[in-house]
Amino acid sequence: MTRVIVVDDQTVVREGLVLLLQLLPGIEVVGAAAGGEEALRLVATERPDVVLMDLRMPKMDGVEATKRVRAEHPDTQVVVLTTYSDDESVFAALRAGARGYLTKDARAGEIAEAVAAVQRGEAQFDPAIQRRLAETVTSRAVSTEGLPDGLTPREADVLRLIAEGRSNTEIAGQLVITEATVKTHINNLFAKIGVRDRAQAVTYAFRRGLVG
Repeated sequence: MTRVIVVDDQTVVREGLVLLLQLLPGIEVVGAAAGGEEALRLVATERPDVVLMDLRMPKMDGVEATKRVRAEHPDTQVVVLTTYSDDESVFAALRAGARGYLTKDARAGEIAEAVAAVQRGEAQFDPAIQRRLAETVTSRAVSTEGLPDGLTPREADVLRLIAEGRSNTEIAGQLVITEATVKTHINNLFAKIGVRDRAQAVTYAFRRGLVG
């Protein structure tokens, strides 16, 4: 069972999410919080696998709460579930350490898929956001010459595909290499650029201009 905490300042939304998640197989809701500070206390006591985090909340917002959760409890992953899908909100959440980003019109199956994906160490985005990121990658991918931090062209290709939200299996298929080779490239590029997970790698790729 994947242990999940729900964080949302709107009571109706929070209680509705709890009821929804309780109906999904493989998920156990171990707590619900109305704000970032309460969420941190719950994470410390319950040690959930995943936190579903709203962004816009009083006192401590979801970005700061995500940053604190990831810093203090690195085994707990964060999926943002919010009304906002603007670039500023998305990248703020990614910089804070969120591995997933969904809007509140997401279906139950999409939420369950996101929870499972971040448990596997993958990034998971709302389909519309993922399409926008993919379009940005396609339209503004830079030349492989002069890559930062000693990245090889193949590592840069893998990093761009990670930024598109591709799984290891999808990356292997697109680059016509084995999944084991993909994992090797990911381990190497993570070490070179100094990141811990895929969400941080996505943020790095955008900051360094490897994608838009």
